[in-house]
Amino acid sequence: MRFQIPIGPQHPALKEPISLRMTVEGEIIRDADIRLGYNHRGLEKLAEQKTWIQNIYLTERICGICSHSHTTCYVQGVEKLMELEPPKRGLYIRTLVAELERIHSHLLWLGVAGHEAGFDSFFMYTWRDREIVMDILEIICGNRVHYGINTIGGVRRDLDEQQVKHILDSLAILRQRSEYYQHLGTNEPSFVARLAGVGYLSREDAIALCAVGPTLRASGVPMDVRKDDPYAVYDEVPFEVCTADTCDVLGRTVVRIKELFQCYNIIEYLLKNLPSGPVAVRAPRRAKPNEVVSRYEAPRGENIHYIKSNGTDKPERLKVRAPTLGNYAATIKMLKNGFIADVPLIFAAIDPCICCAERAVSLVDARSGQEKIISMNSLKTLSLKVSAGKARKREAEWPL
Repeated sequence: MRFQIPIGPQHPALKEPISLRMTVEGEIIRDADIRLGYNHRGLEKLAEQKTWIQNIYLTERICGICSHSHTTCYVQGVEKLMELEPPKRGLYIRTLVAELERIHSHLLWLGVAGHEAGFDSFFMYTWRDREIVMDILEIICGNRVHYGINTIGGVRRDLDEQQVKHILDSLAILRQRSEYYQHLGTNEPSFVARLAGVGYLSREDAIALCAVGPTLRASGVPMDVRKDDPYAVYDEVPFEVCTADTCDVLGRTVVRIKELFQCYNIIEYLLKNLPSGPVAVRAPRRAKPNEVVSRYEAPRGENIHYIKSNGTDKPERLKVRAPTLGNYAATIKMLKNGFIADVPLIFAAIDPCICCAERAVSLVDARSGQEKIISMNSLKTLSLKVSAGKARKREAEWPL
């Protein structure tokens, strides 16, 4: 017999609210469905009320782990609209922070993978070393999470010789420890056995379902925006696109470990070839009427920002396609014919960020089917109304 099992939107294995529906036959998943809409953020609508500069701080808060990814994707799109050419030194520093963010994101993910597989010592090792990266980011930017380094026309902070030396010294420590993680993550028998064969996604399915990032590259597809459509200074920096051919969670682990070493190489090149000069140019308050699509290879995969200008100091439209949303279709495929016990591993393998993927700009009336775009104030009022209704329901069911 087949049964439908709900996982989420509140569940110990999920750190953010998303609803998974599994149709199971015994312990085997025969069908799966992902239901969105539990994070009502309204960021895209709010962006229309903010100036070009104010939206830097808004897009930075789309995600806490890849905040630099969203701001870079946004500012480089606005720079195209304003026909700005950021100074080379500013682009080098922007790229430096991008690769540091990739390191801390991959170390975070490796720890999560270890935790989900029951290898908690691996989790502790990688998160300990992630602190080294966070300290570097704090030295460069003054912040550990939302870095605030980007601005339209370049970056807000410069580097001095002492900072460069500290970063290079820290990289030597990270490289040495990552070599140990590479050996541990690909040779420890119980860890490898737990990941191998889980969440299979063939090369053909990965392409057909438009998977992105390490999820795509672990299926043997060497696609990376940094190589395919270079931005910042990636056309000057030598690096390799890392792939694996196992098409499973183990392959996605291998890809991320390989990318750590490429990040170290990129950062060393950037620091040893850092040009002199200013880090930013002055930007105008308004952008000419136009539209642009900006692409960026975030740690999780391809990030896309569509920006439309109407000639004012505010965007007419900002649309964000985060990599997590791009990987949902592939996740459904990976879940099918797997085991219930594999769900946390398979879902974690795309490195999901639910708040990245979900932004409300409109609501649909379930009775009439009519859709209407709402303002931020209306969304806030509706949220308070729903919360009050739930509170009254709880009081009625569980009186004090």
